[in-house]
Amino acid sequence: MRIIARRIRAAAVLVFAFLAVVSVSAAQQTEVMMPAESAAKAKEILQQAIEGLGGAAYLNVHDVTCTGRLGQFGHSGELNGYGHFEDFTIPSPPFKDRQENIPKRNIIEVRNGDKGWDLDRGGVSEARTSELAQYQEDMKKDIDNILRHRIHEADMVFRYGGSDVVDLREADWVELVDSDNRTIRIAIARSSHLPIRKVVDTRDANTRMRAEEIEYYSNYHPFQGIQTPFQITRERNGTKIYQVFFDKCEYNTNLSDSLFTKESLDERWEKVGKKPKDKKSKGAAASDTDK
Repeated sequence: MRIIARRIRAAAVLVFAFLAVVSVSAAQQTEVMMPAESAAKAKEILQQAIEGLGGAAYLNVHDVTCTGRLGQFGHSGELNGYGHFEDFTIPSPPFKDRQENIPKRNIIEVRNGDKGWDLDRGGVSEARTSELAQYQEDMKKDIDNILRHRIHEADMVFRYGGSDVVDLREADWVELVDSDNRTIRIAIARSSHLPIRKVVDTRDANTRMRAEEIEYYSNYHPFQGIQTPFQITRERNGTKIYQVFFDKCEYNTNLSDSLFTKESLDERWEKVGKKPKDKKSKGAAASDTDK
């Protein structure tokens, strides 16, 4: 029995030693990888991610319509709002997005390239400059925009970031640095080749303060040959910003460009806005307001 026990212990030592050697070897391989080799490996992994997401079907998406639930959080992590929405997107430049609350559809945001409008209980208004700037920034960091378009930018730098265990899954990190010095790191699961995390490091041009933004992608479902994450969570500097749970997504339903215009909101306001009341109903209206 002692001989068998010694052999088992010896075998275990060999296994652990082998794993340690493999781990060190992989780390050394990443460290000594030449820039061209590192870039080639990063591009290979990104191409595998595109194939995992649906290949040609994923790349040729013209428009997306999704319904779901959105939770938004404040600076201290408190839940500020939670509601159902329907989102319409044309994910190619100039990017277009329209989000409506459901079922009332009386709170709507429209973004169309560098323009935008909002509909709320006060009517239709121009989106604020800061909100449009944030939308433009979000589009530059959007993972679908990165995989479909930005990886082809001539001045984009690619690096292989090594292997890791991310959200309990074996993954490879890919790092991209754009012309504005945004560092974008994407963790791609080895088994499914699907993105599971994205980390973006930026630095404010005025304050020079560093910011880290993280998105988590999970609960993938196939729709029309395209793998779609049904849960997305975003954090900024360690604080949760929002969490999205999708119920359904449809691709290529031939959304009209007119859906992403101020005129479309004006038409909607005519249906959901406050209607002028005649003199006879003024007293009743005031009574209703007091209730």
